[in-house]
Amino acid sequence: MQLFHACEFHVSAALYPQARHRLHARCANHDHRMNDNTTNPHIMLLAGEASGDAHAAEVATHLQQSRPGIRLSGMGSIEMKKAGVDVYYDSAGIAVMGIVEVLKHWGEIKRAMALVRQHIETTRPDLLILVDYPEFNLKMARHAKSLGIRVLFYISPQVWAWRPKRIHKIGASIDHMAVLFKFETQYYERANIPVTFVGHPLVDKVKISDQAELLRDRLQIPADHRVVGLFPGSRRSELARLLPVMLDTAQNMLQQDAKLSFVLPVAASLDDSAIREQIEQAGVTIHLTRDNIYDVIKNCHAIVSCSGTVTLEIALLGVPMCVIYRMSWLSYQIISRLITIDHISLVNIVGDGHIVEEMLQSDANGGNIAQEMFRLMNDGDYRDKVVEGLHRVKHNLGEGHGSERMAELALSMLD
Repeated sequence: MQLFHACEFHVSAALYPQARHRLHARCANHDHRMNDNTTNPHIMLLAGEASGDAHAAEVATHLQQSRPGIRLSGMGSIEMKKAGVDVYYDSAGIAVMGIVEVLKHWGEIKRAMALVRQHIETTRPDLLILVDYPEFNLKMARHAKSLGIRVLFYISPQVWAWRPKRIHKIGASIDHMAVLFKFETQYYERANIPVTFVGHPLVDKVKISDQAELLRDRLQIPADHRVVGLFPGSRRSELARLLPVMLDTAQNMLQQDAKLSFVLPVAASLDDSAIREQIEQAGVTIHLTRDNIYDVIKNCHAIVSCSGTVTLEIALLGVPMCVIYRMSWLSYQIISRLITIDHISLVNIVGDGHIVEEMLQSDANGGNIAQEMFRLMNDGDYRDKVVEGLHRVKHNLGEGHGSERMAELALSMLD
C-alpha cells in the first residue's frame, strides 16, 4: 500500500444493473446456494499488485488453519499461489499506477475485469475479500453486491489523503472495511460504515533470519565497505522510472567514497534480466539478491527506497532511509492537486511528522539523493534523530497479529 498507488484513477465508466436487477440476482444467488451440496464455504480474494498479493496470502494461510477444507480462489500472483489459493488470473501484468501508466495497460486491465466478473458470476463465492488496489476492486465490489454477495474490503483506500467524499460510495459498495491503521477507523465511523481495525500484518512478518549475518559473505561484500540499499520497487513501471535514478545515485556516491557496496533486492514477481541490462549500461557494480528482504535491510547502513509498504518494513528494522518517487508528468500534475496531506511516504504519515526526506519528480536525482545518503551515514546526530522517528512509526503500527484478526473477521462474516 502506498499513497500514489491509492491515487489511481477511474479508468472506465462501467455501468451496473439497477435495483430491480439486483433483487433478481440476489434471488438467483440464494437458489444457487440452496442447491449447492458442498459443505465447505468459498471465499474469493482479489489482489492487484505485489504487496496486496503478499497480504492476501497471509490471510489465506490463517483461513485454512482456522477452517480446514475452505475453498479459496481469486486474482493474485506468486504468494497467493504458494498459500494454496486457486489463482485464476495472475495480476502481475496489471500492477501499474498513475493515469498514463493505467492507460498504457488498459487492454489488459479490461480483460482482467471481464474475467473476474465472469468468475464472480459463475462461482458465486460466499464472501468476496478485496485487498487494496482500490479502483479495480471497488468496481468488482459493486458488481458482487449487485449479485447479493457479501464484500469485505481489506486495506482501506486512503480517503484521509485524497477525495474524502468518495467514502460514501465506498460504503455503498461493501459490507465491511478492515483497516491497517487505527486512525483510519474514525473516517468510517463518522460515515456509519462498519469498520474494524485489524492492525498491520508487517509487525509480525518483519523479522530477520538466523542467516542474516552471512549475507555479506554470500554477496562477497568487502569487510571494510558500508552497504547502501537500492529499493526501486516491485512494479515494472517503478523500475523503469526509479532504477536509472538509483544507479546515477550509486555513481555519484562512488565518486566520493570508493568503499561502498550497493545491494538491490529483486522481487519474486520480477525477471532480473532487464535490471541487469540497466546495471551493465550504467557501468556500476550492484549486488542483486533474492535473499530474505529483511536480511538485506538489516545489512544496510542506509537505503534509497521507492514510496510504498517497503518503507514501513525498513522502519520496523530501524534503518535510515530517504524516499523517492517519479511518475509521468501528467499523472503527477493531477495527483499533486488532489492530495490533501503534507507527506507521501507511509513512514511520515504513520509517524505523524517529517521523519525521512521525500524527493519527488526532478528533485529525485542522483546528486540530491547521494547528498542525503551521506548525511544519513556520516552525521551521527542526524542519523540518531531519524532512527528515533522510525521507532515512533514502529510503535504506531500496533501489537501485531493483523492477518489473524483479518481471517477471524472474514470467518465471522461467513458465520
